[in-house]
Amino acid sequence: MTRVIGLMSGTSVDGIDAALVEISGTDFDLKVELIAGKTYPYPASLRERILAICSGQAISMPELARLDDAIAQTFAQAAQNIQIGQQAAAVIGSHGQTVYHRPPSGRKELGYSLQLGRGAAIANITGITTVSNFRAADIAAGGHGAPLVPRVDAALLAHPQESRCIQNIGGISNVTYLPARRDNWLEKIRGWDTGPGNSLLDLAVRYLTNNTKSYDENGLWAASGTVCEALVEKWLEQEYFRLPPPKSTGRELFGVDYLQQCIQDAEVYQLNCADLLATLTELTAVSIVRSYRAFLPQIPQRVFLCGGGSRNLYLKDRLQQLLAPVPVLTTDEVGLNADFKEAIAFAILAYWRMLNIPGNLPSVTGARQEVLLGEIYQP
Repeated sequence: MTRVIGLMSGTSVDGIDAALVEISGTDFDLKVELIAGKTYPYPASLRERILAICSGQAISMPELARLDDAIAQTFAQAAQNIQIGQQAAAVIGSHGQTVYHRPPSGRKELGYSLQLGRGAAIANITGITTVSNFRAADIAAGGHGAPLVPRVDAALLAHPQESRCIQNIGGISNVTYLPARRDNWLEKIRGWDTGPGNSLLDLAVRYLTNNTKSYDENGLWAASGTVCEALVEKWLEQEYFRLPPPKSTGRELFGVDYLQQCIQDAEVYQLNCADLLATLTELTAVSIVRSYRAFLPQIPQRVFLCGGGSRNLYLKDRLQQLLAPVPVLTTDEVGLNADFKEAIAFAILAYWRMLNIPGNLPSVTGARQEVLLGEIYQP
C-alpha cells in the first residue's frame, strides 16, 4: 500500500480539495481507500485574484509570479494539514489551479493549459515528492489535456455487465462513458467536457446577491423559479454544444462574459432572480443530456454524479427527469466519495506516474498515443 495525497482546485475556485488515500495494485486492478478528505477554502483575497485572472484581467509577470507562489504555498499547506495525525504520504499529486485553457485548433495549433501552483515549490515546502503539471504531456501529443479522469473512472467504476456515465459537475461539467467491462471495452470509452456545470450558476448568485453569497445551496433558490425554455434553446445555439468530441472548455467560454450575455438575453423575458437561476440550471442539465444523445453510442444504463454539482438537489432532479428511466445516482452509492473524487483521481494519476503507467486515454483527449502524465519533483 502506498499513501498518496491528491490536491485539486477546479474551475469553481472554491478551494483546495485534499484527499489522503491508500493505493495498491497497478493499472486496472487498483484498490483505493480514502483515509481523509477535506476542502481548504482559499483566502478570500487570493480567490478574488484567481477569479479576476480567469475572467481575463491583465496581469504583469511579477504579479503572476507572486500568484503562482501563493497558490503553491496554499496547496502545500493543504497537503500538510490533511495528514496531521496520519502516517506521512509518499507522494503528492497536485493538479494546481487552472487559470487558462485553450483547446487545440485542428492539426495546426497545439492546445495550451496553464495550472499555477508549482510542483517544485510544493515538494520543497512539504518534503514530499510531488507530481504536477499533468495536462502538458497529453497536449504536446496533440490532445486536449482534458478530461484526464476517464482512465481513473475506468479503473474504479467500470462494471462487467452495465454501461455507465460518470458525470462530474464542477465549474465545468465533464463526462466519462464506460461500456460494460468486457471484450475491447477500453477502446470504447469516451469522454469530453459537456459545457457549464456550476460556473454560470455561481457567477449568477454572486451577481444577484452583490457577492454576499457564492452558490445556491441545494439548488433551493433555482427550484423556486420557473424555467424559460425559449432562453435555454437560444443559449444551446452556442457552437460548443454542437462540436463533436474530443473537446474541452473552461471559464474562457462559460465565464463572466457569457453570463452577462445571458442576463442581457433574459431582460426581454422579465425574469426574476429565481427564474434566471432556474433557467441557467436547466442549461447545465439539458446540455449534459443532449450531449449524451448526440455523441454516445448508446444511453447508459446508469448515471453517477460527482463534484459539487452532485449536491445541487434541484439540478440532480432535473437530470433524473430528463434521463428517465435511467437512474441518476452519485458515486457515493458505489463507494467512491463524490466530493473528493477528483482529488482522488489526481492522487491515482501521480501514483501511476511514479510507476511509469500512462494516465491518459487517447480516445477521450484526442492525443496521438498514451503518455505518462505529470512532472516529478523531488524535495
